[in-house]
Amino acid sequence: MRSSNRVRVVVDAMGGDHAPTNEVEGALFALRELSSEVEIILVGREQEVQRLLPTTQEVTSHITIVHAPDVVGMGDEPSSIVKHRRESSLYVGVDLLRRGEADAFVSTGNTGAVMATATMVCGRIRGVSRPTIGSFFPTTRGRPSLVVDVGANVDSKPRFLADYAVMGEVYYRLIMGIERPTVGLLNVGEEEGKGTEVAREAYELLKSLPINFVGNVEGRDVLAGDCDVIICDGFEGNIVLKFAESVIGFLKHRFRAFAERGPFQKFLMGVFKPVLKSVLKDMDYQEYGGVPLLGINGVVIIGHGSSSPRAIATMIRRAVDVVRLDVNGTIARALAPASTTEEA
Repeated sequence: MRSSNRVRVVVDAMGGDHAPTNEVEGALFALRELSSEVEIILVGREQEVQRLLPTTQEVTSHITIVHAPDVVGMGDEPSSIVKHRRESSLYVGVDLLRRGEADAFVSTGNTGAVMATATMVCGRIRGVSRPTIGSFFPTTRGRPSLVVDVGANVDSKPRFLADYAVMGEVYYRLIMGIERPTVGLLNVGEEEGKGTEVAREAYELLKSLPINFVGNVEGRDVLAGDCDVIICDGFEGNIVLKFAESVIGFLKHRFRAFAERGPFQKFLMGVFKPVLKSVLKDMDYQEYGGVPLLGINGVVIIGHGSSSPRAIATMIRRAVDVVRLDVNGTIARALAPASTTEEA
């Protein structure tokens, strides 16, 4: 029987690179931190999942397993899941969300498949032209910036970019607790009139929205932190995201190379290791709890395939926050006047 004050979070137990081990361990991490707030539904191959779970009263009363014998791989065609893979952990989990048997869905599986399945099964919030995904980036000012879109849609129309701005502003405002987050449009220059025809048309739309639009921003502004929410097409956004994810690996390589130059350099690296570790942690994508799929009739959080158990626990915590803060309801209300949004 569901406790009324607990958020029911479905975890795709077979989704990630190290499934189901990391997913189960992540669920246990989250349970220890959020035991009074969450019920977790692990969807996957029951026997594989069950053998990883302890049989304590706390676990059995907060975690249930729903059997799904099929697994969607990274190479599977996203559009085929709904028609041909209805016994997969991805489809079964999303369908639990659609039927109201869960409040949120978390997956570290095939990003395209998660987006396509959630969109087709759950549908879009009224007024949303295209669902989108946003990702937090660390900044020099201390609080992160949110880049939207980071890969859900390429070749976006101006109307789509305007919707991304509304959804991104709502998400940032509620999650970060910032009353009037600034919103900028990623472009090749700050001046009005810069960029492609799409960018120029989007600029005019963004000026007309009831958001704190500050104009065009450039790539250097993502990490500078001068703008809270940065709007762009998924093509550019995904390039920014993948480049940023590569930086931490590059820095680790350079630090190791420096230490190998000699005993003194190795000593210096040992002295500064705690500081470097802290800096690299701030840049780690796993610290930000996955990316939200905004615009869907249901809370969906997507994580990196190689997410650690701790990262998966953070995703579950983020899902609870999105449900509690009624992000989707706020997006629906914000877009209600634009219910005739262009459909394409």
